[in-house]
Amino acid sequence: MNKPQTVARLAELGRVPLSKSFYMRDFLYSEIAALHGLANVPDDPDLAIAAGTRLCTDVLEPLQDAFGRLSIRSGLRSAEVNALGAAKGYGCAPNERSLAGHIWDRRDAGGHMGATAAIVVTSFADAFTAPDDWKRLAWWIHDHLPYSSLEFFPERWTVNVQWHERPLRMIYSHIPEARGYLTKPGMDGHNADHRDMWDGIAPHP
Repeated sequence: MNKPQTVARLAELGRVPLSKSFYMRDFLYSEIAALHGLANVPDDPDLAIAAGTRLCTDVLEPLQDAFGRLSIRSGLRSAEVNALGAAKGYGCAPNERSLAGHIWDRRDAGGHMGATAAIVVTSFADAFTAPDDWKRLAWWIHDHLPYSSLEFFPERWTVNVQWHERPLRMIYSHIPEARGYLTKPGMDGHNADHRDMWDGIAPHP
């Protein structure tokens, strides 16, 4: 698929199913693009579709099956949109750190594809509001799903979920009271069973 240049072509891209319940359109909206009059459209739609399909089928669908509806906060960013977001301090990492992350249609320096979406697990956010409750969701994902990285934020436990061809398996918190790594390879307990942390939190186990 060539980069969309017309409304019809962009609509065609938006209708591409990435999994049984997610479409490409779900991940194309960008406040940065809307504010600055940019088109948040991938330069390589086929690579974006391939990476997004793995994110949705391997990670987001089973997460939604277990917890109910996910809210998508942000998804794909074009290289142009991400660069502007980084330059203006909108919370975007520089492009070289976002390849195969929020920039779905560019491979990283190692030639690997990946994709990231910022989501809220709605039922969990509604039910678990104690300061350390985000760790319960983090360990559930760690023990059940083939994620690459998770980055947690304080607002309703928003989490950046990344799928990647060579997964890092690391969890990082931007929550002020718990900033830093919850786990990464080599840390104590990384490969342990964390059932005591997450048992009973999923409404549809």
